[in-house]
Amino acid sequence: MKSTSPPVCRYNRLEQLRQHFWERWSKEYVSELQRRTKWAEHSDDIAKETLVVIKEDNQPPFKWRLGRVIRVFPGNDGVSRVAEIRTSSGTIKRACSKICPLPVSTS
Repeated sequence: MKSTSPPVCRYNRLEQLRQHFWERWSKEYVSELQRRTKWAEHSDDIAKETLVVIKEDNQPPFKWRLGRVIRVFPGNDGVSRVAEIRTSSGTIKRACSKICPLPVSTS
């Protein structure tokens, strides 16, 4: 009668290696594929009179309001952080990360 121990041990070792490879690959390689562009490139600041969509976390996108930037408040580094926006219902202040400038052609 043959012993089944060596093939089972080999199978368990191969399975362990496969799991180890998958864990390292998913943690190390895949995370390196994601680009971190937050500080890598400078985007244009929002200027006065820019038409923007105001993101609202508690509402669906089709209910987001439109507005026009009337004033910007730069941080200590000179980058705009907050904007004052005129909407149909009044004036509000929002973080620049919560507003989306609309592309408008000037032709």
